Amino acid sequence: MNSLVIAVVMLGGYYIAYHTYGKFLARKIFKLKPDAVCPSEEFRDDHDFIPTEKHVLFGHHYTSIAGLGPIVGPAIAIIWGWVPAVIWIFFGAIFFGAVHDFGALVLSLRAKGRSIGDIAADVVNKRVRTLFLLIIFFGLWIVIAVFAMIIAKLFIMFPEAVIPVWFELPIAVVLGWLIYKKGMDALWPSIIAVLLMYVTVVIGAYAPVNIVKYVGSDAALIIWIIIVLVICSWLASSLPVQTLLQPRDFINSHQLLIAMAMLVLGVVVAQPPIVAPAINHSFSQLKDAPPLLPVIFVVIACGSISGFHSLVSSGTTSKQCDSESCAQFIGYGSMLMEGALATLVVVAVAAGIGMGLEVNNVFYTGTEAFSKHYETWKGASGLGSKLDAFVYGSANMIHAYGIPLKIAVAVMSVFVVSFASTTVDTATRIQRYVVVELATAYNFKALTGRQAGTLFAVITAAILVFYDSIEKVFKYLPYNDVITSFKIAFSTGGKGALKLWPLFGSVNQLLAGLALLIVTIYLARRKTNFVFTAIPMIFMVIVTGWAMIYNINNFYTSQNWMLFIVGLIVILLEIWMIIESIVVMKTVLKE
Repeated sequence: MNSLVIAVVMLGGYYIAYHTYGKFLARKIFKLKPDAVCPSEEFRDDHDFIPTEKHVLFGHHYTSIAGLGPIVGPAIAIIWGWVPAVIWIFFGAIFFGAVHDFGALVLSLRAKGRSIGDIAADVVNKRVRTLFLLIIFFGLWIVIAVFAMIIAKLFIMFPEAVIPVWFELPIAVVLGWLIYKKGMDALWPSIIAVLLMYVTVVIGAYAPVNIVKYVGSDAALIIWIIIVLVICSWLASSLPVQTLLQPRDFINSHQLLIAMAMLVLGVVVAQPPIVAPAINHSFSQLKDAPPLLPVIFVVIACGSISGFHSLVSSGTTSKQCDSESCAQFIGYGSMLMEGALATLVVVAVAAGIGMGLEVNNVFYTGTEAFSKHYETWKGASGLGSKLDAFVYGSANMIHAYGIPLKIAVAVMSVFVVSFASTTVDTATRIQRYVVVELATAYNFKALTGRQAGTLFAVITAAILVFYDSIEKVFKYLPYNDVITSFKIAFSTGGKGALKLWPLFGSVNQLLAGLALLIVTIYLARRKTNFVFTAIPMIFMVIVTGWAMIYNINNFYTSQNWMLFIVGLIVILLEIWMIIESIVVMKTVLKE
């Protein structure tokens, strides 16, 4: 199979879906009202609520929902074969993910910019709101902690990304100042900002910042985690959205479009054949390999549907959208663009990797390269393996039309790190909203303030990140002095969040099902045809509940009691919420 054919068919299909199914949902189901007053106008404070031009907001929304999800998911799922991966990415994005994102945005626009969890109080009841917000808090808690660690690890893996990623901050601040303070049109300042960004990419390619050689890999990880938590988490969440978060995302959206254009050009020029199997029949022989069903629906999250997207739609995006008429472009369109990115990732790892892969100083090509990279499930699902497959597969295709391989690797590594940083920025801001909403609901005034909510979000994430270090301090303290105990503990720390990470995939996808449940009840209350949200909702609740039970059984079998207990609590909370919602739904249908 030629990779160009897959890319053309899927990208063309997304374009058609936007102009047909997307418009149908906008006009007939959600019935968008261009003259409706949006929260960005009604509650404008120029900090969280600010009316934003739709192309700028598209950039923020898209980069926030994308992150590493559409990269790592397809890069793992390809081990089952490229056919199951592209089928779920294509149909999932159109009929599941885009509907989910679009619906959550519309509901929040009509509910004063509140989160989908808080809206549950109006649509279902206050108990469900509390359950939903607790599940959201748990999911975001893991996201912030794990992504802080991932970004730190990426800076170690790709030191050429350090200069571009950090220099993007002052560039973004100046861009925001020019647009909002000086009133300049976004076009030329954004073009100049992106050009400056790529100047720093070239600098980074030839002047990588590798602090490992000065402090060692363990200390480097700790240092980068602390910097990320302070700057990406606390600072980006505390500042007005138009100062850093929004302009940075706008730059990253341009960076993404350029990277995708470079990949498409690479596919057209190189037209690398697919070296991955259509369906990997030998996969079941791999040690510790999970089954294709239902695990693929959890592994491929953001490329098809992700519960995190509903948090972005109803968290930051709804507070900046200046018209309901923009909701289809931002909510539905962004998800299709993410599906397009996931498609290019599949091409990069299923075809691009076959153009050349070096492992332990041995150079592999063709099917041998793919087989070598995906010879074990553990290897394929590891962070380094997932990102290496995408970065070097993509770089191979870009190199096909003359761009030096070193520059191509730098471009793609900066792209990966930038998107991971955006996820942490947005997740922390949304976590602050969740904390404030919960504190307000239960009249806990100490956490209703902006800074208090942000600090709570960052500190709790830091505790999870350094959980393993804290554990070691208490372990070694009886035998050493305090300073020695801390040195031992933090020399190998920073990976505490990984203890809960195995739960995140299932929790995230069940969250998507629950968000669709709220949207479905909302439509039913308005006497609108809700079948278009009910079908994906039922599907997601069933398959991801199945995956959750599969994981909980594995935790029990392996005697991983912490994951078993936490997983059991989460699924019981979800079942409770679903039962309450069904009771309400029956009442609504009888009215």
